[in-house]
Amino acid sequence: MQPKSIRLFIKPGCPWCDEALEWLDARGIRYETLDVIRNATARREMHELTGQTKAPSIEVDGQILADFGADELEEWWKENNFQVN
Repeated sequence: MQPKSIRLFIKPGCPWCDEALEWLDARGIRYETLDVIRNATARREMHELTGQTKAPSIEVDGQILADFGADELEEWWKENNFQVN
C-alpha cells in the first residue's frame, strides 16, 4: 500500500530523528517534518497521538510508531505493508 500521508515528528539534534530522516530519504519517501521543539502545536499533537514526548514519532495514514530507531522503523514499515516509492 502506498501511504497517502506521512508525518514525522522530530527534535533537532536527536540522533534517532536523524536516522529516521535518513531512512525515509534513502527510500525516496515523501513526508512532512514537524519540529516539536520549535512548534508547540506539533508537540501537543505528538503527545496526543503517542501519549509521550519522545521523538522521533511517525504517523503514516493514521498508524503511529513512537520513540524508535531505524531498525524498528523498517520492521514496522514492513508489518504495515507500506510501499516505498
